[in-house]
Amino acid sequence: MNATWKIYSIRLCTSLLLSVVLFSCGKKEKTNTNNVFYLNLSSGNLESLDPAFSKELYPMWTTKMLYNTLVETDEHLHLQASIATRWEMDATGFIYTFHLRNDVFFQNNEVFTDGKGRRMTAMDVVYSFDRLMDPKVASPGGWIFNGRVREKNPFVAVNDSTLEIHLSQPFRPLPEMLSMPYCSIVPKEVAEKWGKDFRSHPCGTGPFQIKYWDEGNVLVLHKNANYWERDTAGRQLPYLDAVQVSFVDNKATEFLMFLQGKLDFVNGIDGSFKDLILSKKGELKANYRAKFQLQKGTYLNTEYLGFLTDTSNPVMHGQATNNRLVRQAINYAIDRKKIVTYFRNGLGIPAESGFIPAGMPGFDSSGSYGYHYNPKKSLELLAKAGFPGGKGLPPVKVLTPDNYVDIVNFVASQVQDVGIQLQVETMQPNILRQQMSRSQSVFFRAMWIADYPDAETYLAFFNSRFPAPPNYTRFHNIAFDKMYDESMLAPDSSRWKIYRSMDSLAMSYAPVVPLFYDEILHFVQNRVKGFGSNAMNLIDIKRVQVK
Repeated sequence: MNATWKIYSIRLCTSLLLSVVLFSCGKKEKTNTNNVFYLNLSSGNLESLDPAFSKELYPMWTTKMLYNTLVETDEHLHLQASIATRWEMDATGFIYTFHLRNDVFFQNNEVFTDGKGRRMTAMDVVYSFDRLMDPKVASPGGWIFNGRVREKNPFVAVNDSTLEIHLSQPFRPLPEMLSMPYCSIVPKEVAEKWGKDFRSHPCGTGPFQIKYWDEGNVLVLHKNANYWERDTAGRQLPYLDAVQVSFVDNKATEFLMFLQGKLDFVNGIDGSFKDLILSKKGELKANYRAKFQLQKGTYLNTEYLGFLTDTSNPVMHGQATNNRLVRQAINYAIDRKKIVTYFRNGLGIPAESGFIPAGMPGFDSSGSYGYHYNPKKSLELLAKAGFPGGKGLPPVKVLTPDNYVDIVNFVASQVQDVGIQLQVETMQPNILRQQMSRSQSVFFRAMWIADYPDAETYLAFFNSRFPAPPNYTRFHNIAFDKMYDESMLAPDSSRWKIYRSMDSLAMSYAPVVPLFYDEILHFVQNRVKGFGSNAMNLIDIKRVQVK
């Protein structure tokens, strides 16, 4: 059986299976007899319910259901009050003061007196942040405060409802950073009773609380009857009675479960269903619109190719990409619109506006300093670099995980049109990350997902004083570093302008080849109302109702 026939057979089988599922769904759609929201975490097993270990997307989702942070971001990435009602920075930029609600209670737990959840105070915030930095806890989120806050007593509870954070140097994005699930508030007595087993005995102030967890099979959360938050009409949140989470790690099986009505929501889509469900423009095909919704939105994720720019590194000896003009020529040789159309079914935005992605404050919507498809310009740059038509230019090797090899092969064919020979080598993702961190990869395929809703998380990527990560390219520019320092003291009104100047400066040296800015793809059953998410792909189900 040749490769073409194999592909045809797979698509035919998938199509037939899909038809059977949809026919059965049309006859008898699953109905909820209670107000329960069903979702699946396709990464398989959930390692922890401790917010200090909410490193990946799906643990972040469960953390947001169980806990609260001082502040949070809405669907437009605007910073909103949560446990903190307001906050301010002093004139020096070294002290942030947060004023807390006094009506927030931890969920009921046997550790508390009479098993009743006690009121949360500023001391709980101090404990939670100190715990995040504790080497014994070994949280992957310790970087949030390490090196940013003063060494002794960085977190101070002035009183029960007032908290101070003392920095070692000004850092304007601190409030945005505090919206990260890592910074969720936990009670000391419960966390210390369970120690490492707090991972399976969570206790927070969030809208849901744990009821049952059979690891790898099912997680059940029930409504927190004492939750503090209310909607604009004064009704207590959440609306749901419960959330049931499954752990099927096959994306195709997950989507079939969704089509059968066994799941209320799916994040993303398996490649085998992509052409059947979506048009080339990334829209839901007409025959499925009556069955479920497709919700698309910007995702703060820049997919890119990165160059190592440290010419003093021995691995860079004789490399063609040492030449800035060659890196620029590669940028101009790539048709990013074709990548989005033919490899992504229209999902994503061609990255023609720098490294800061669409949807992030500081994004340059004009595309004034990004790279557009211009093979003529590419040839001019190669000639200027001393390689007319690519003559005399040594081959360039690019490393990529195997799941991205199709796009990288397309890039290789495009740059070959201007005379650049690109050799594609696949590598296991974890090994590639190790090489990137050790500055052993000359040219590599990667992505950069925002940790928090401030463009600093992308610009730190080029700060020469930072290690790898984030500075995988080892980019070094004194003017860039100076602007970075200026931005940390600038008010928001001028900070975005500085951010764009920094992005423009970095792009002029072409340490990266931005390919596309990602988009979120959510499928939601029509019976679900009030489902929300933001460009960080953090879902909000506090206001979800299942009809």
